[in-house]
Amino acid sequence: MSALVRCTSARPPMPDRVCKLALLAVPLAVLAVFAWAVSGERRPAADFTFVNETEIFSVDPAIAHGQPEGRIVNVLFEGLYRYHHETMAPKPGVAEALPEISADGRVYTIRLRPDARWSDDRDEYGKAKDSSPVTAYDFAWSWQRLLFPATGSRNAQHLWHIKNARRYTQGEVEIGDRVEVELPKTESADQPFPRGEILRGKLIAIDRPPEPPAPPDELPDAREQRLAEWRATWIYDVDINGEVKGFGKAAAMSHAPHPAPRALTLCSHVLLDFREVGIEALDARTLRVTLAQPTPYFTEILCFYPTFPVHPPTVERHGAPRWTRLENVVGNGPYRMVFRRIRDRLRLTKSPTYWNAARVDLDTIDALAVTSRTTALNMYLNGQVDWIASVPDTVIDRVAQRPDYNSSTYLSVYFFRLNVRRKPLDDVRVRRALDLALDKRQLVAAIARGGEKPATAYVPPGMAGYTSPAAEEYNPELARKLLAEAGYPGGRGMRIIELLYNKDERHERIAEVLQSDWKRNLGIDVKLRNEEWGIYLNTIHKGEYDIARGGWIGDYVDPNTFLELFITGGENNETGWSNAEYDRLIAEAATTADGAERANILKRAEAIVLAERPIIPLYFYVSKNMVRPYVKGFHSTPLDVHPLEMLRVDQAEKDRYLRVEGLR
Repeated sequence: MSALVRCTSARPPMPDRVCKLALLAVPLAVLAVFAWAVSGERRPAADFTFVNETEIFSVDPAIAHGQPEGRIVNVLFEGLYRYHHETMAPKPGVAEALPEISADGRVYTIRLRPDARWSDDRDEYGKAKDSSPVTAYDFAWSWQRLLFPATGSRNAQHLWHIKNARRYTQGEVEIGDRVEVELPKTESADQPFPRGEILRGKLIAIDRPPEPPAPPDELPDAREQRLAEWRATWIYDVDINGEVKGFGKAAAMSHAPHPAPRALTLCSHVLLDFREVGIEALDARTLRVTLAQPTPYFTEILCFYPTFPVHPPTVERHGAPRWTRLENVVGNGPYRMVFRRIRDRLRLTKSPTYWNAARVDLDTIDALAVTSRTTALNMYLNGQVDWIASVPDTVIDRVAQRPDYNSSTYLSVYFFRLNVRRKPLDDVRVRRALDLALDKRQLVAAIARGGEKPATAYVPPGMAGYTSPAAEEYNPELARKLLAEAGYPGGRGMRIIELLYNKDERHERIAEVLQSDWKRNLGIDVKLRNEEWGIYLNTIHKGEYDIARGGWIGDYVDPNTFLELFITGGENNETGWSNAEYDRLIAEAATTADGAERANILKRAEAIVLAERPIIPLYFYVSKNMVRPYVKGFHSTPLDVHPLEMLRVDQAEKDRYLRVEGLR
């Protein structure tokens, strides 16, 4: 990678202008890839172009994961509320006002605006028809889909604050519950939606075969899998309109006694009746939500894209993931997706059916899939893009002097997950040793160099009323002692550990430092493996890794957004780690009204994570945006969220700026 050099120019300087950075050496063919051409036709440039880092995995609000996908989902769809682009306070989206909250803080009544509409809709024959209104029924349906076990959403837990929502997702039923029994479908059998025939009744009894014995040293995830397979063999007796019927899944049928004492009906699911979950559409424009306990930040959760609605007819007509294809997707946000070329770009155009379309300034936006920070910076410097969200670490000192560099702290942490389901990482002494062998301060100084702070805890600083417990500092001598106590003196006897990361220049450099530090300080051999974003996410979700790069950006300004990740069964835990006391503390904090007491409970929970090390926090991020001065409405925020629909380009200033810079 070539160093940036100081340049001179015969052109008159702009006011307060610093000398433009020379382009980093990069093959012209790399940049040529991003020239717009489809079937030989050259299309006009978008009003605004930005680098969205990686190829997105999904635009399904229930499935999307991470910042790149979030930026797109946030403009294709709109939830009840949105973050204010400066203050990050919730503001009405599809809702016409902030919620009415009951005196006990548990019941939220939300009125929807009458002019919120879906984008171009189609009938069952694929013919375009007038767009339909967004209703409270759409939200209730979408939230049920998010919570439904077969959807497989890692974001379902964001709605677990709602009464009985967690029980619904996890299939927990008890004798006496009102339940819904779903019968198998003959059409679209591979799709959870549309649902099969639903029977409703009262659960009278559950016949359970003996629980399979637990093997020695069973890990938490293995236990969950064993119990899930066991539960699939249960037979449920349900009173439906005065008649008791037996239901079971396919596995239950094979375990049932022969001859069976009663007739059994094959079913797909036996779940708590969704009408028992605290989500109710009172009418087309009124949604009532009942929480399990008061949650002060629940309105902020409703700003987060997993809670955004999807268009039920489109999902049921096409199934997942086909409904998210360019030609099928129907949204309710300020933009529509009109073009997508994998590993190139995605074009968005302003939606004429959006209720606030008059406020949306940019008619077209291009989001580029560029994983190389060096390529992204070159594209920015030569005028091809208007915004990049990160810059190469090697040039940060020079870039930081430019007036168009926008940096600030925000609520985000860079860490590595340790898969405690795999030996030797099931031993906390090994996990502590790996952490203590890393000199995080030196690593941040050498690689990050943009103002990041070494992680002295897990929860980022900056949230009023909360202070994290201190983590252990770099101590290679203690690390070697712990590793020897675990049976691996000097690393001897330990298998090769594999470290997984998604493709990115910084991630690669950090992985190489960890590989070197662990070899030097502990004698451990580490193999590096990188994968593209979507594959990497799937690998982690399946638990097919030893150590994997991770990170988390706060979904709202509260420590809970970080700490709830590691509850037992949480879809974003993905380490196999489980701790009953930790779960108890997170649950207790959720029911504690006093702010100081609640903060102390969460601090105790964080101390458990730091002691048991299912993750190794490395550093706290800072944002590193470069945005052209002619782009208006871009503000630093604690969540590094920059709503595209709030941006504006001053065209006269842009033309003047690009002429002076020699880019036009």
